[in-house]
Amino acid sequence: MSPIRLLIVDDHPVMRDGLRGVFAGDAGFEVVGEAGDGAEAVRQAQRTDIRVDVVLMDLRMPGTGGVEAILRLRELNHPARILVLTTFDADRDVLPAIEAGATGYLLKDAPREELIRAVRAAHAGQPVLSPSVAGTLMGRLGVREPGTLSPRELDVLRLVAAGATNQAVARELHVSEATIKTHLTHLYTKLGVRDRAAAVAAAYERGLLGRN
Repeated sequence: MSPIRLLIVDDHPVMRDGLRGVFAGDAGFEVVGEAGDGAEAVRQAQRTDIRVDVVLMDLRMPGTGGVEAILRLRELNHPARILVLTTFDADRDVLPAIEAGATGYLLKDAPREELIRAVRAAHAGQPVLSPSVAGTLMGRLGVREPGTLSPRELDVLRLVAAGATNQAVARELHVSEATIKTHLTHLYTKLGVRDRAAAVAAAYERGLLGRN
């Protein structure tokens, strides 16, 4: 099995060295690039001589920050999963990163084993949230009006209601399938449902998609 190829993005060289050390010697991983800001991360990810599977993305960096880089990579439809790795868990940091298309959000004080598990999960397309971040996110969603969806979530829901698959929705909106799954997870939470059919039914009931 091919190793998971990592791009480490952080403006602190010591942090990049530390992360590289976490994965050194493990045949299941290969660090194929590093970047000190979001713009360089996008350039590295687009290199034709390497393939990036997972980006470990810091958020607050001089110049181009992490959220901007995530948005740019999603606009380019880059297939890499993006795992945010930062010291900040406030909702003003968490929500923009998740909504931009990050697969997961982990704090830098996470134990080595948790980080490795998170990278493997992100590579598999599974949402990853540290406990404190999950609490922040759920607390923030809890104060929103029931059924209040973002414009992109409404776009996703309309296409799902029309019968489109995740792959078809991703193609229509020019984003990755993982991003669509993330949007679906968010709107399921906001609508208080567990699957696509229930989401569509709840949306019609609340007038989000009009009436049958």
